[in-house]
Amino acid sequence: MLNLNIIDLVVLILYILFIVWWGLKKGKSSNSDDYFLAGRNLKWPMVGLSLFAASISSSTLMGNSGEGFINGIAVFNYNWISILVMVFFAIFFLPFYIKSGIFTMPEFLERRFDARSRTYFSFITIIGNIFLDASATLYAGALIINMIFPGVDMMLIIIGMALVAGSYTIIGGLSSVINTEVIQAFVLIIGSTLLAFFAMNSIGGWDMFMEKFNDGVWLKLTRSMDDSTVPWLGMWVGIPILGFYFWGNNQVMVQRVLSAKSIDHGRKGVLLVGFLYLFTLFIFIFPGLIARGINLFDVENLPHEVISGIDLKTKYGINTDEVYPRLINKVLPVGLIGIILSAMISALTSALSATLNSVSTLFTMDFYSKMDKKASSKKKVKVGKITAVVALIIAILWAPYIGKFDSLIAYYQEILSYLAPPVVGTFFMGLFWKRSNAIGAFSGLMSGLFIGIIIMIAKYALGYNLGLHFLLLAPIILVLSVVVNAVVSLLTSPPLEIKVKDNTWTKAIWDEETIALKDVVWYENFRLQALLLVLACFGMYAWFY
Repeated sequence: MLNLNIIDLVVLILYILFIVWWGLKKGKSSNSDDYFLAGRNLKWPMVGLSLFAASISSSTLMGNSGEGFINGIAVFNYNWISILVMVFFAIFFLPFYIKSGIFTMPEFLERRFDARSRTYFSFITIIGNIFLDASATLYAGALIINMIFPGVDMMLIIIGMALVAGSYTIIGGLSSVINTEVIQAFVLIIGSTLLAFFAMNSIGGWDMFMEKFNDGVWLKLTRSMDDSTVPWLGMWVGIPILGFYFWGNNQVMVQRVLSAKSIDHGRKGVLLVGFLYLFTLFIFIFPGLIARGINLFDVENLPHEVISGIDLKTKYGINTDEVYPRLINKVLPVGLIGIILSAMISALTSALSATLNSVSTLFTMDFYSKMDKKASSKKKVKVGKITAVVALIIAILWAPYIGKFDSLIAYYQEILSYLAPPVVGTFFMGLFWKRSNAIGAFSGLMSGLFIGIIIMIAKYALGYNLGLHFLLLAPIILVLSVVVNAVVSLLTSPPLEIKVKDNTWTKAIWDEETIALKDVVWYENFRLQALLLVLACFGMYAWFY
């Protein structure tokens, strides 16, 4: 239980009231462009900050600190590799998304291939958004609130959080969501930085921290091939696939990019979130490692070497999900606890509102618009609001059951590594290979899905272990689905020119951008900014190699 002072409670309540008021004040729902894409008029700081807030959930905060406690900084590999993915996405894919005027990621698949690929991708995204993302966010948030107010019924907490996030999301659309996410991003950064500062102080400062953990693997990003978190080969061949799916194919993330007023603002927004992600090592992961150094759980003779989360729980009674809230309680003074709890609520509401808005957009644009082709812009907005309400109700009803399926949530990243590769492969083939056609794309998606299902049945239903880390299985599934795509495409008719012309990358596009950038001042040049970000990434990797 957290020792919440009246000052902290007031800070928390005022923050929640402010977020709801601000979201309602900034809402736009007069037409579909305003409601689903905030009028397509956002500047790069808002794009970047909203991306950051939407990508960080309360379970991310708890998970990163917990993983830091268990295994050191290995989990940061997901972040720094994803930054490289963001740069690639911003340079090559983003311009096509914005120029095409699409509302959803599946819509791009239809423009390049056909309706089958769009329908499949949209359907699995909606199911995942509701039953995994939204429900898991509500459940994880309820656990946190329950630590503050023990004894309160979990279902009441879930409904309360859903009403907070849903109130402005459903009424105001993406404009409400993004405007609140900008505030939430600042609260997240400030709150997490304060916690990291006080945590570092509690262990005796940076020098003492380095002295305590500079042996073994705690501060090493490169791990052995048998590492359970990130084997070194999986870091290079598996994480980029999951990273591209999250940042380049995921409607929750890309929807913010589509709302940018121009390609340049979209690119700089993505690069901004990349720079912010560099600091997640210090403000999200280090505190978890520090918690181990200050004996947060008061366990005598806790081994200094890495030990699995399961063993920590069974042998020592340590639940690593409690690392973050316990650390808040231990190192923060009165008043600041309210700020960091506001940061956790920010993570919760921003992730939930982003997911609801994604489901609303996907259903309205990918399904309803096809059923009612004459639907007006206002009618689409109405359908979007109804969809968000239905999605929220389903998520509320499913959330209490999440606790009974710990393995499903624990292995969410793993399941994603089986289902994401075919989608990633299809997008890459569509953009970079003109010969890929609709039949090949759909065949690649279905073959990848079939392989993924076989692997999951073998592992979860039959108990058969393939002996490969899921980060090593992901590239195998990707290659197999791409091969099927290529073979089927070559054995069938070439795609129509209209499908290829404006939806594939050519060197001429790069040359045109090069000419356009000659008149741009150096510090405004996105290519130079991207290069600096890449250098910073590899500098970070070299530091903690």
